[in-house]
Amino acid sequence: MAEAEVSLLEYLDLSQLTCLNESQEHTLKSIVADKKRNTGSAYVLSDADEQLLLTLPFNQSVKIRSIVLQTANAAQGPRKIRLVTNKPSLGFDDVEDEKSVVQELELSEDDVREGRKIPLRFVRFQSVNSLHIFVMSNQGDEDETRIDAIDVFGMPLMGTRDVSGLKKVEDE
Repeated sequence: MAEAEVSLLEYLDLSQLTCLNESQEHTLKSIVADKKRNTGSAYVLSDADEQLLLTLPFNQSVKIRSIVLQTANAAQGPRKIRLVTNKPSLGFDDVEDEKSVVQELELSEDDVREGRKIPLRFVRFQSVNSLHIFVMSNQGDEDETRIDAIDVFGMPLMGTRDVSGLKKVEDE
């Protein structure tokens, strides 16, 4: 039986959310604070160069099937990204090293302009507590990278968090 795929933004732990190299005026928190895909005018913008390192921590383990990175300005949209999972703290040096990378993707302008779901290698994203998205470059080799909306799709792992479905087993 296939489990229903849902947006995992509702499971974000906003207190642990980080983004390295984000501008002070345009932050990651501004586009995910509502725990749903951003449809307003907020966006995250890189600061010193085109690279961004987004950390999306979840309040429980999740399985991830796909992600969405959407931008209003396709030239500033992410092109080459690396995904890393379950690292308590991560810096740019860590993601330059390919050993920690779970999957590397190259996005098209249409992917980021239209906010298409990007399927991931599902078997590599089975028990994720945090997803780290390293934006290496953008579509137009611009100085800044812009992301207007982000979404993560999959399902929460059923575990000890929700015990409402458990039944008492009688001794025979």
